[in-house]
Amino acid sequence: MRISVQRGLLGAAVTGILSSVAAWAGPVETSLRPHLRPGTLTPQDVVVVLDVPVNALRPVMRPSNLETDPAKVILASTKNPGFDKWIKGFRGRALSAGIRASTFDKAFRGVQYNAEVVDKDRNQAEFKRNIWDYLDSAASPDRVSEGKAALRKHRRALDRIEQRYGVEAEVVTAVWGLESRYGTRMGDINVIEAMATLAYDGRRGAFFEKQLIAALKILQSGDVAPRRMTGSWAGAMGHTQFIPTSYLAYAVDATGDGRRDIWSKNDPTDALASTAAYLKRFGWVKGMPWGLEVKVPKGFTDTGSKRMPSDWAARGVTDMRGRPVKDYGSARILMPAGAAGAKFMVFKNFDVIKRYNNADAYAIGVGHLGDRIAGGPPIQAGWPRGYTPVTFEQRKEIQRRLKRKGYPLEKIDGIIGPNTVKSIKGFQQSIGVEPTGYPSVELLQQLKRR
Repeated sequence: MRISVQRGLLGAAVTGILSSVAAWAGPVETSLRPHLRPGTLTPQDVVVVLDVPVNALRPVMRPSNLETDPAKVILASTKNPGFDKWIKGFRGRALSAGIRASTFDKAFRGVQYNAEVVDKDRNQAEFKRNIWDYLDSAASPDRVSEGKAALRKHRRALDRIEQRYGVEAEVVTAVWGLESRYGTRMGDINVIEAMATLAYDGRRGAFFEKQLIAALKILQSGDVAPRRMTGSWAGAMGHTQFIPTSYLAYAVDATGDGRRDIWSKNDPTDALASTAAYLKRFGWVKGMPWGLEVKVPKGFTDTGSKRMPSDWAARGVTDMRGRPVKDYGSARILMPAGAAGAKFMVFKNFDVIKRYNNADAYAIGVGHLGDRIAGGPPIQAGWPRGYTPVTFEQRKEIQRRLKRKGYPLEKIDGIIGPNTVKSIKGFQQSIGVEPTGYPSVELLQQLKRR
């Protein structure tokens, strides 16, 4: 999961042990709450960084050769003295964490300091796309048609996965489609090299060192050879972009070959089953929609409450045909573009998707793509495409100006949450314009003029 993870785009995690040696083994039974990368995960990044424990080990390791004496090992130079020194120091920490010397030395053979990885970490593109632009891409005609083809091709495996984990085949396929375009964009960077580089010279060294140790444990278990452990620059791996700690906690061997192979280009079954196991672990409810596009009455502002759909219907909220929504469970109303855009009634499964990538746009993207793959219609409402998007700094300026005008904002963080949306609407109402709650260049200009 590109693990975004933000996004993403990246609660406190609690430990658990994955016991999935046999075919179709189940997910961990201990709650493992992932951390999402604060402040950097964005919808268009679609990178999930899940900070789960690294001590969720596969209980049965494969036999290995006799250990090399750690004191006698001479590491090859990477032509970066500082990186070489860090590797030598890290080697001791890795061995103390249970990594065999032979595993470590094989994994680091040929590893170099990767300046390109550091550059990508330090220069991640800021989110500047609007929700409608993101969804145009997430559920584009090509991605929908490719998803239908992928579902047909792997229908037998996906049906078994759905039966085992209770996660609809279309949903699993949609995650696959957003994470790696159905296995065509899994990343080809050496994960050990990327994690080592970022642990040595990244913004979050401790996090990436934890991921590096987890990656070494994956190699030590025999699930994959070092040369096949490839992924994104941030360490997200395979068809559905698991980072190493998430792999240890949630990956399953669905084919029964003794390996949890999420990288196989010919057979994505293990990766797809691992995704379903992950969603099930965080509470996916089969038969419950992620959400539905709805109509709301004019002047509707209640986006913070949770109610049963029948209760929402009594308040004028209906499906797009004007009918009450079935009581699938408690739901809230989400208006990602304010009053001028599409509105959704979202259920528990929406929040389960967000455990994969903590971004509303991502969860809508997965849910809507899954609906389209299943034959559902496009989003019917229009979007306020005339809005000019704002940068992160402009969002903070909007918050600062709102706070100066007396609106109750506790944080100036550039995150447009419910409090900021409410304040924007209050300001818009005060100047006599439509209270959309949407941050835009136009809104910033209005704040500057008044």
